Amino acid sequence: MRLPVAVILFTVMIDAMGVGLILPVMPDLILDVRGGSLAEAAVWGGILSTSFAVMQFLFGPLVGSLSDAIGRRPVILVSLFALGVDYLVMATAGSIWLLLLGRMLGGLTSATYATATAYMADISEPGQKAANFGLVSGAFGAGFVLGPLIGGLLGEFGPRAPFYAAAALAMMNGLLGLYALRETVTDRIRRPFSWRRANPFGAFRHMARLPGILTLLVVLLLYQLAINSYSAVWAYFTQARFAWTPQVIGLSLGLYGITVALVQGGFIRPALRRWGEWRTVVLGQGFEICAFVAIVVMPWSTGLLVLTPLAAFGAITIPALQGLMSRRVGDDEQGALQGVIVSANALAMILSPLVMTSIFAAFTHDGAALHFPGAPFVLAGLLVVASLAVFLRAGPSEPPPT
Repeated sequence: MRLPVAVILFTVMIDAMGVGLILPVMPDLILDVRGGSLAEAAVWGGILSTSFAVMQFLFGPLVGSLSDAIGRRPVILVSLFALGVDYLVMATAGSIWLLLLGRMLGGLTSATYATATAYMADISEPGQKAANFGLVSGAFGAGFVLGPLIGGLLGEFGPRAPFYAAAALAMMNGLLGLYALRETVTDRIRRPFSWRRANPFGAFRHMARLPGILTLLVVLLLYQLAINSYSAVWAYFTQARFAWTPQVIGLSLGLYGITVALVQGGFIRPALRRWGEWRTVVLGQGFEICAFVAIVVMPWSTGLLVLTPLAAFGAITIPALQGLMSRRVGDDEQGALQGVIVSANALAMILSPLVMTSIFAAFTHDGAALHFPGAPFVLAGLLVVASLAVFLRAGPSEPPPT
């Protein structure tokens, strides 16, 4: 593997570790800062996630367009160092409002994944883009393995300890990138910065005019609305349903991450060779629907823990969708496309946490007519069904594999 590829994959993995570290302890941190019940903590968790996503939605296309104009390297480095500051703010927060400020800062600068994906597009042959996007997603999954496991263990020292660890990882990753990353934006593909493309609404309009992109963005948005339910309510759901501790939550997320890394680092390539990008999207969404059904109906804690990796097989969907979209834009617009994809995900993250945590609170608060912690995952499953229906109605957009 070429050194630039190894460095960018390691960058994504370390960034994912920082994100995963904090997930198992978020309920306890909110309760520590604000008090109240688990249902109330879930609602505030949704507000924090939404504030992060609003900033990501507003600034994702700007960052993507900046990376097309000034280069990938400075964008990645600034993002990493700023994320380190964000985690330090959250580690020392004494009020819910300071946590909110930290999440907004994190959303403003969280461009690492999108820019890393554009970096991979820069150095990939057209037919290899989807597979290399799978490597990036697999590296993220590998980081997600270690992050929640370490976060669950560090949670024994208090809900703030993982945030200090996340800050250290982001800073060290920034230093690594400062030393090792080379620039991939050359004069041949450099695109002048434009405010019209840099704002999310103008960027969406521009991309939507390209053949086939609008339908794929709708498919992506519906799918992301569904899978963001995991980060929105998983920790709260497993506490309410099975009284899981941060350590067990971390273990379950680690199992998920292991499977994501295996699927996107290994299974995605033979899947694309055998079925092509279009059929791979259909297969991945089918896996995701089965996963949500399993989560809702599983009555045993151990059974849910064992079945957790099933959801990760749906992770082949995103790289295949990215591959379909990436082959429809020019080399000088790869960063802009990834910025729009980030904004689509951010839009899902704006809506999904608010909706999913509100549904969770409605079905778990004291006096609820029906105690049903799994209600958010019922909605998530229906959203994947809708996403698959839109995709199937559009029909195959590539020649079937031979």
